[in-house]
Amino acid sequence: MTGSHTKGKSRGPKAPGAPQVLCVTSGKGGVGKTHLCVNLACVLSRMGKRVVLLDADMGLANVDVILGLSPEKNLFHLFHEGAKVHDILFETPYGFSILPAPSGKILELDTGQKLELLEALDPLEAEADYLIVDTAAGIGKNVLYFNIAAQERLLVLVPEPTSLTDVYAQVKVLKLDYGVERFRVVVNMAKDEAAAREAYLKLFNACDHFLSGISLDLLGFIPKDLSVRAAVTAQVPFVHAQPDSPAAKAVVGIAESIKSLETTQRLDGNIKFFWKKLLFQE
Repeated sequence: MTGSHTKGKSRGPKAPGAPQVLCVTSGKGGVGKTHLCVNLACVLSRMGKRVVLLDADMGLANVDVILGLSPEKNLFHLFHEGAKVHDILFETPYGFSILPAPSGKILELDTGQKLELLEALDPLEAEADYLIVDTAAGIGKNVLYFNIAAQERLLVLVPEPTSLTDVYAQVKVLKLDYGVERFRVVVNMAKDEAAAREAYLKLFNACDHFLSGISLDLLGFIPKDLSVRAAVTAQVPFVHAQPDSPAAKAVVGIAESIKSLETTQRLDGNIKFFWKKLLFQE
């Protein structure tokens, strides 16, 4: 990766089929999940991909805050004021779009709103290569719903016991209650590669011992990096502000890995964005 970046609107050809839906989630807050979503969207967009970032943290949404943006509308207007998805879709200066969520008011999606959201997103099927879903932390109903809905689930953790315990609990619920078995892992804020691999192996061993049939792949790790804090304070993606920093280079590597993932084309009994077979979990 070089230090240059592109903010232009040009994109590569649209990939055939529905967008790849990536749900980025974590067992606890404070692990850098939303920052990863924002920077990943930035990098994938820079690679010529059409990217939409859905802020699915209904109540503590902050994708727009992290980017220093002030969209006029959010998902509240979709559910309660008849807005269409393109009324809410907000183009960022970094080549990707966001679907903001309301902040300061918890929005627990009921069955009708889940269906409404899926139908509202239908127009994006022909307009996006990636839909990145930034969930809340934990195992709330909304979090579980979006994890079930996505084709790929990316677990974000840090090398701390509480993070490992909470993300294991999340995997356990998704596996035992909903039959979800495939996960990708990103270890954030790691001292070095050895610390990241140690954290991943602890999670892997716990899942291997207590939960049979789990696929848990390490997608990459992001090192602790002082340049990240400066970019966060400036409300700018660190891959944009400091493209040659270790953290930025790590996100580029993760984006490359995501591009290489084989998109599953089969229905597996779960909800799938842009697919018409629906299974609602209450």
